[in-house]
Amino acid sequence: MAIKSDRWIRRMAAEHRLIEPFEPAQVREHAGVGHVISYGTSSYGYDIRCADEFKIFTNINSAVVDPKQFDSSSFVDLKADVCIIPPNSFALARTVEYLRIPRNVLTICLGKSTYARCGIIVNVTPLEPEWEGHVTLEFSNTTPLPAKIYAHEGVAQILFLESDEPCETSYRDRGGKYQNQRGVTLPKP
Repeated sequence: MAIKSDRWIRRMAAEHRLIEPFEPAQVREHAGVGHVISYGTSSYGYDIRCADEFKIFTNINSAVVDPKQFDSSSFVDLKADVCIIPPNSFALARTVEYLRIPRNVLTICLGKSTYARCGIIVNVTPLEPEWEGHVTLEFSNTTPLPAKIYAHEGVAQILFLESDEPCETSYRDRGGKYQNQRGVTLPKP
């Protein structure tokens, strides 16, 4: 496996709709907004953005967090340019970008250091070969203070690892339960 460069990412975006919408360069400023947390193509990856749709965890119903029977009433929905995550809590969001992973590629996603240095952990699982959809993002606020997440700005970097041969069974072949997801997707049993 080899990690792929900015040239490969730009070519795959143009020829195979790898990432939509796609930003071919690293964006650090917006007209009228000024400085933003960077997003777009980097040297060996792509910095994805957070959309303005959030699900903020709340324990008002004293629910038990169970990945096999997740209670959706444990979240408050928010559509906004900024999300405030309560202390020692978390929120779910989705990417602005819709991704289509090739059959011979696996991705690893890592949170951006800007958020990590503030005690905000961005967790995304690997995107498997032939998975596609909006990526569901999890933001954990590990601090005793409220934490701010900015929509339409960079939150994590995806690294693309290309194999010298396609996998035998892809995520699509298995009928993966998160295939073609749109919006913020809760755990499925």
